[in-house]
Amino acid sequence: MESMGKMKTSWDLYIEEALPKLESRNMFTPLRPMNISIAGQGEGSRTKFDEDEYETFDGIQPWDRLAAQIELPETFFRRLLNGVELVSKYELEENENICSNQETQYKKLILFAGNDFLGLSRHPTIAKATAKAAMEQGTGPRGSPLICGYTNYHMALESSLAKLKKKEACLLCTSGFGANMAVMVAIGSIVPVMCEAEGRRPTKEEKVAVFSDALNHASIVDGLKLADRLGGVELTNCKNKRKVVVTDSLFSMDGDIAPMGELAQLRKKHGFLWVLDDWIQSRGRSFIFSTIAPVPLAAASYASVVVAKKESWRRREIRNRMKELHALTGIPVRSQIVCVMIGDMMQAIKANHELLESGFYCVAVGPPAVAPNTARLRLTLTAVHTSEDIRRLVAIISKYVQFQVSSSSDCSNHISPRL
Repeated sequence: MESMGKMKTSWDLYIEEALPKLESRNMFTPLRPMNISIAGQGEGSRTKFDEDEYETFDGIQPWDRLAAQIELPETFFRRLLNGVELVSKYELEENENICSNQETQYKKLILFAGNDFLGLSRHPTIAKATAKAAMEQGTGPRGSPLICGYTNYHMALESSLAKLKKKEACLLCTSGFGANMAVMVAIGSIVPVMCEAEGRRPTKEEKVAVFSDALNHASIVDGLKLADRLGGVELTNCKNKRKVVVTDSLFSMDGDIAPMGELAQLRKKHGFLWVLDDWIQSRGRSFIFSTIAPVPLAAASYASVVVAKKESWRRREIRNRMKELHALTGIPVRSQIVCVMIGDMMQAIKANHELLESGFYCVAVGPPAVAPNTARLRLTLTAVHTSEDIRRLVAIISKYVQFQVSSSSDCSNHISPRL
């Protein structure tokens, strides 16, 4: 949750008023941090988290390239080309038997559809940290964070993320979906909990007015639906005193970034609570009732934060790929997620099949995930893609889209489908 500016808003005052009341009713559930002794070193042994001990590298290394490559069994690859993507359990079991044969053929593809934007998934330092934690602490999850799952590993990860984002604190959820659900439910619980102490239900005017972008992620949408059922929110009711504006920071199906500057100015004017997807501890159900991430995963995530901070070249390489794609297509590339609008779904599938045959794995997206007649190729750029990857990719897509280099920021002005 992001908070802009230092001026006190009606939300700040309301929270200052509400916190003592909730605390007096024992409504807060504390975390129970637990240290795990290192295997073979006896009781009281503690893991040290020293960023200087994590090895980093200048520039792309041989293993980095593997983060942008996948291999598909040739049989499944042919199914994709034939438009048959659904596979039965029997066929999966049969494929496993085939895969055990060393003579099975695989198709190597360059991945343009993943979420590993910094290309860290094959980094040896992160793998070493994961293996070390598994050897010292084991692999299984211990429990929910409020019972016995919250360890010094999770605490170190939260601290590093808070420091990275320049925030007072961080709360670690098991997934981004769960985090957004927890935030929305917590917001929806505020007024009902306060009114419950007075033995009554909240009035319509007391509820929190929520303004949510129509293209927000499904986790935000589902969280708001659940918050609405709790009786604490009114969706898009500008007459209410307490208002919340909820938006994705990066829209995953379009690659657009929310207008942060404009929203910051509106917040100064109207004093709403601004929630980005990027109070939870006692009221966020998806946080409270989920088993916390296993220790090796927390260790891997902590190492990833350290490596990402030190290897700044990775962010620079992503920006370079973004500039190259823009220069070759004219598309206003605003983030590492890029949509190439095709329009007709069959044309998008055809383009996607040619990309597969040429060694590229990306995804054609159509209804119901997006609006009718807005089928697109969804591309994700990473730090370990090369300039040659971008040139080859664009050469193929240009058979289906007429790129027009322009200074306009409207994606639709830069491309038109070749029919």
